[in-house]
Amino acid sequence: MERLARLAVEFGANVQPGQIVSISTEPGKEELTRAIAEAAYERGARFVDPWWFDPHVKRSRLRHADPETLSFVPEWHGRRLLELGEVGAAAIALSGLVEPNLMSGIDPALLALDMLPQLKESGPLVEGRRVNWTVVPCPTPGWAAQVYPGVAADEALRRLGEAVADICRLSETDPVAAWEARLAQLDAVRERLNALALDSVRFEGPGTDLTVGLLGGSRWTVARFSTLDGVVHTVNLPTEEVFTTPDPARTEGTVTSTKPLFVSNQLITGLRVRFEHGRAVEIEADQGADTLRGLIGRDADASRLGELALVDGDSRVGRSETVFFDTLLDENAASHIALGQAYGLCIEGEEDLAQINESEIHVDFMIGGDDVAVTGMRRDGEVVPLLRGGRWQI
Repeated sequence: MERLARLAVEFGANVQPGQIVSISTEPGKEELTRAIAEAAYERGARFVDPWWFDPHVKRSRLRHADPETLSFVPEWHGRRLLELGEVGAAAIALSGLVEPNLMSGIDPALLALDMLPQLKESGPLVEGRRVNWTVVPCPTPGWAAQVYPGVAADEALRRLGEAVADICRLSETDPVAAWEARLAQLDAVRERLNALALDSVRFEGPGTDLTVGLLGGSRWTVARFSTLDGVVHTVNLPTEEVFTTPDPARTEGTVTSTKPLFVSNQLITGLRVRFEHGRAVEIEADQGADTLRGLIGRDADASRLGELALVDGDSRVGRSETVFFDTLLDENAASHIALGQAYGLCIEGEEDLAQINESEIHVDFMIGGDDVAVTGMRRDGEVVPLLRGGRWQI
């Protein structure tokens, strides 16, 4: 926990002396929360502000509150988030559920109404580039039991801790140097992808034939950003992806998710989605389809894509061959797309920026793997293999 906390503070968020540091956390993650606070104060933080969200309170609301009130969020929650940008704070969020089955039995339609702890102000906060931030996984006994069912509690937690240490490169003598090397690889891929001037990307595999169009201003990037003040930060730990913002009106075909996903505390398995003219028009799943159907009905653009990400076979998350039931980790195991909100940071040009998806949701799901071929179509008509068997071809 101490090594993970230091990585989050010093390399992930890159906390600067004198900054206010926000930690988004929940009961059951006290050890890592306190370790991050210790590391932040040692780094010179002016004030560390843990923001605790209790999912048990959310469950009570979902069970008893008038459904018409479930979308209500007191405005001071959003004001606090925006204030972090105004004061140039650093922000660290902890992923990984404490009680994965807490929302069992709750109507998925109700879960789609209450998005907390997600706030609509998070998009403007990221786009404003005034906060250096990161998200890191926090191992807990409940999460470990989900990842390693049937294993004794202590052993499951030990195994999850070791897995997180490996994929976060804490097992390396110098984790920061290891991350710098990996990010340099991803940055080189980003440059090659941008040089190709792709018009669209096609995925072909079992149950999948999907083409995602790109905007003329779509630019590939990696999960390393810089604030307006020049503070470089790595926004996901781990990160193994190269991603961009697609044209929300040009997604066609059918795609089958290659990994389970956990959305609104609900498990979705065997997901199959059909797109027409950019919209998800048909959603089927072996389990949990109603959860995603509810989410894409939340607003007019929730059924359109906001992200396209490519992940190669060198991903440590993918090589672990573990389903973590946590989007931060699982999305870095394989190429993926996201329904909902797009990243303006991946767009050049005001005209294209005005076209990107501005939904309230952002739901990633994994569609890549060694048996999924990824091909790029350039604007000049040339077809370029991108990934085959998980290996870059460019």
